[in-house]
Amino acid sequence: MVGRVFRRSLSFPNKPSKPPISHHIRSISLPCRSHPLISQIRDEVSELKTWSLNHENRTADWLSDGLNRLKDIHDSLCDLLQLPQTHELLSSKREFVEKVLEDFLQFVDVYGIFQSSVLALKEAQQAAQVAVRRKDESRITLYLKSRKRIAKEMAKLVSSIKSLARSTIPGPAPTSISESELVGVIGDVIESTASVSVALFNGISFAIASKRSSCLILTKKAKKVKIEEMGIEEFEQIEEERLWGLRKKGDEEVRMVLTKMQDLERCISSVESESGKVFRSLINTRVSLLNTLTN
Repeated sequence: MVGRVFRRSLSFPNKPSKPPISHHIRSISLPCRSHPLISQIRDEVSELKTWSLNHENRTADWLSDGLNRLKDIHDSLCDLLQLPQTHELLSSKREFVEKVLEDFLQFVDVYGIFQSSVLALKEAQQAAQVAVRRKDESRITLYLKSRKRIAKEMAKLVSSIKSLARSTIPGPAPTSISESELVGVIGDVIESTASVSVALFNGISFAIASKRSSCLILTKKAKKVKIEEMGIEEFEQIEEERLWGLRKKGDEEVRMVLTKMQDLERCISSVESESGKVFRSLINTRVSLLNTLTN
């Protein structure tokens, strides 16, 4: 009888498998490398890098796709920053958080300026279509001057983004894998934001700055132009020479110019919409990051 009890007691220590499993579950809670949000952001960043390598198809649709992908990344980061475990990890890295807050504030400012510039470009585009219909070359001259001014504004934004991307993140080295994962993924998001922003601002700026010379066209075809200096296809189709001498052009030629300008207006509206979504996501991400300091 005693032996039977003893044999049953031997099986008892082998039974409690729950504590190790429970402990393992706690060990993979945010932000461990296996957490779904960390993995999701990394996958989205990787896909965005693949997008950036698509040099042969630099169209407005390509640009809008990149902006949409960037928005998704920021939405995922925003979700990550709202979790209590993230707040706990960042509570001891105030200097790091304040630097990232400054970076995101600069992104927000830059995208705010871009939104104003792209709206001005759309309005100028609409006015130019009226001028083309009326063959009013004086208004066409004003339109081309507006394009060059807007191109300069966007080029200045590139300098701000590049200086931000080169800045270093302060603070002590991460003290745990969880901390390292979190700091690393935030850095990846900042790098991705800078990359897409440069493609956006430069892609439009180079396309509308001025008339492209035949030398530049040949160089581009030979793929000797830096990728970041390549313009967006639809924006490049409205060349200055197409708009001069309207009074001498036939009705069919004028209709072709108008068709291209209408296509460009739709492209501008698409870019305006997608960049606006990124702008709002940047604000939301910064608010979530700020909450890690105040909560």
